[in-house]
Amino acid sequence: MTRTETSDAPHSPGEPTRPTGPPDGTDPSRRSLAHGLKQRHLSMIALGGVIGAGLFVGSGAGIAAAGPSIVLAYAASGALVMLVMRMLGEMSAARPASGSFSVHAERALGPWAGFTAGWIYWTLLCVAIATEATAAAKIMTGWLPETEQWMWVALFMLAFCATNLAQVRNFGEYEFWFAAVKVLAISAFLVLGVLAIAGLLPGTDSPGASHLTGDGGFFPAGADGLIVGLLASVFAFGGLETVTIAAAESEKPVSGVAKAVRTAVWRIALFYVGSMLVIVTLIPWHDKSVLSGPYAAVLDYVGIPAAAQIMNVVVLIALLSAMNANIYGASRMSYSLVERGEGPAFLNRVSAQGVPRYAVIASSLFGFVAVLFNIFWEKTVFQWLLNMVGAATLVVWGFIAVSQLITRNRLEREAPEKLVVRMWLFPALTIVALAGIAAVLLLMLREGDTRTQLGFTAGLTVVLAAVGYLRQRRRPRTPIPEDA
Repeated sequence: MTRTETSDAPHSPGEPTRPTGPPDGTDPSRRSLAHGLKQRHLSMIALGGVIGAGLFVGSGAGIAAAGPSIVLAYAASGALVMLVMRMLGEMSAARPASGSFSVHAERALGPWAGFTAGWIYWTLLCVAIATEATAAAKIMTGWLPETEQWMWVALFMLAFCATNLAQVRNFGEYEFWFAAVKVLAISAFLVLGVLAIAGLLPGTDSPGASHLTGDGGFFPAGADGLIVGLLASVFAFGGLETVTIAAAESEKPVSGVAKAVRTAVWRIALFYVGSMLVIVTLIPWHDKSVLSGPYAAVLDYVGIPAAAQIMNVVVLIALLSAMNANIYGASRMSYSLVERGEGPAFLNRVSAQGVPRYAVIASSLFGFVAVLFNIFWEKTVFQWLLNMVGAATLVVWGFIAVSQLITRNRLEREAPEKLVVRMWLFPALTIVALAGIAAVLLLMLREGDTRTQLGFTAGLTVVLAAVGYLRQRRRPRTPIPEDA
């Protein structure tokens, strides 16, 4: 069995899992990843991955641009995300791999596609680590103004690098509790919001539909506002891919990812669309408090003491959770790429606990350097990095959709029993998802900021694809085994 097979080979349902690590003294480059994640870890990683700081903070700008129609924007982007999640879940349940969609793209389209999708995603995660670490540090300096921002950045980076260097079960435990807090917070928010809308909270009058139909109507900014809101909402859904990366290190990869994907899909609609509906129903969309913090504005409206500080705590937890997950995802993606010969070989060393430690350190180091860019050169170097990955999520989703279109046909011919998760109405909804991704990319051309991001990301994608294609031409291709 080759190293690629050892890393990315799928398990059949009910097949005994591999031990969590080989005996000490074996060649570190020949060890495989551990299988220390449990089903509860995967389920919470799936939920936590779609409840990020972008929802709690970034949604305010979308509401300010679109008004009540932000509900439709989140419904449309949520529908697209559910389709992408289902497609990725189908492929990952059939053939779990630490490289997730990068491996699927390589199998379907060739090594150049796996190289491009994998390294653009790695770059995206490392830049995201920087933005999250900086935002978390700003919250801490707001509470403790005598401290310096760099101190908190260093503390958070070191803490989560250390967490990811330990056993993978530690990462799973941290994410389980981080995600549990986020799920509890947004569930409590929805319950309070529904009670307030129904007029069942003491001291709170129900506004009825006045904020939905008044204040300029449901579409106060027309189609332009809806489009801006749609673009804002699409990028709030980042993080859903982590669960399929983590599935390869779970005790039962096939059944684990299948269950996690099924439970996460409907919760996307509930948490995102439901919370947007609560916000625009209770608070006038043009209220300044909505722009600064829509969730805190609602909590303040229903009379929750210290609403802003409560939301700061929730946002901090969401940021730390995202940092932890992104270091994990970046390290596993780079490890998988190296195992397939698409990166520097030293990153494939695995510890006796089944952790790719060099990949973790490399991903954390790049993230830490990006943090320094954010602190010292926010308007130059870091803005350039942000622009480079501004549309990277859509590029990855495009690779997922095309890969699923090809992979599904192959699986139905060669191994239909592996289709334990099936894409709905295939191939119609896959084509709809591809059209939706293309439509969002075209809409990005309308706005100056997003047009710049699209141009930079397109340039990065072309460069990576060209490098990947040249590498593919210069060396013989060793196909990833379809069966272990």
